[in-house]
Amino acid sequence: MTMVNPASMPQRGGRLAGLYSTAMHRLDALPLSLVQLVSRLAVAHVFWQSSHSKLASWPVTIQLFTYEYNLPIIDPGVAAVMATAAELSGAVLVFLGLFSRLSALMLLGVVATIQIFVYPDHWGEHLTWAAPLLLILARGGGVFSLDHLAARVIRRER
Repeated sequence: MTMVNPASMPQRGGRLAGLYSTAMHRLDALPLSLVQLVSRLAVAHVFWQSSHSKLASWPVTIQLFTYEYNLPIIDPGVAAVMATAAELSGAVLVFLGLFSRLSALMLLGVVATIQIFVYPDHWGEHLTWAAPLLLILARGGGVFSLDHLAARVIRRER
């Protein structure tokens, strides 16, 4: 991405173009690590809430997996345990920024399963989960993550 220097921009569009250019220049300075942190927190919240709603009423969870979710091949009880474990562990790992890319990939698998087999008409909502997960998968947890801290420690020991 190229940074725009407002002072070097010709003022053809007048004051409005100058304000726009200045705003874009300031937004270019927004740290990616801040975006990564907010993405991690948002996704962690969604999956933490989901896992805890499953744990709060396990018999209802089993009923949902048996009668509403109807996943092919896999036993509903096993699917409920796997989904809950993936959501809970994924939420914690993404929140901490520990094994960020691996946990984002796991949660993307959860989102894909929900999209394909459970609620295929809810693709808009699933995209709101997938977008930050794809950012984490592509760019990692960022500076404010345990992954970053671990990488610094490992580099120091070498």
